[in-house]
Amino acid sequence: MPHSGLNGWREKVGQRSRLCCSVKIIDSFIETTLTKDIIITNGENVSSIEVEQCLYCHEAVLECAVIAVPHAKRGEVPKAFVTLKENAQVTEQKLIQFCRHQIAAFKCPTTIEFTTLPKTSTGKIQKYLLREKEWIGYEKRIYGS
Repeated sequence: MPHSGLNGWREKVGQRSRLCCSVKIIDSFIETTLTKDIIITNGENVSSIEVEQCLYCHEAVLECAVIAVPHAKRGEVPKAFVTLKENAQVTEQKLIQFCRHQIAAFKCPTTIEFTTLPKTSTGKIQKYLLREKEWIGYEKRIYGS
């Protein structure tokens, strides 16, 4: 597979190639984001991993997953699914406000659902199940195109 530098890996699809992931180097660590984990809101790219890392910094969050959900005006917006630590209490608005102090406002989740996250037998969060639930009734997984 051809390498395209710090922009990620490109995969040939017919006559075109598409970007399969993006790469960011932070403090000598390489962070990669798959394109399905990129949320395009108002034409801006938002890494779901960046939003998840922000949420994990909150003391009440045990685990979380962020996905793109359809939005009439913005195309897609981030939605977070959060499992709280035992005996922890926090509201949706408090978590959103926490994110607004850490990252840009357009990257913050518009809604947060408190739930137990679906996982594989090895403990990996199954984001595709969350996506399927949110995109029921939509023909495409990219809203507005």
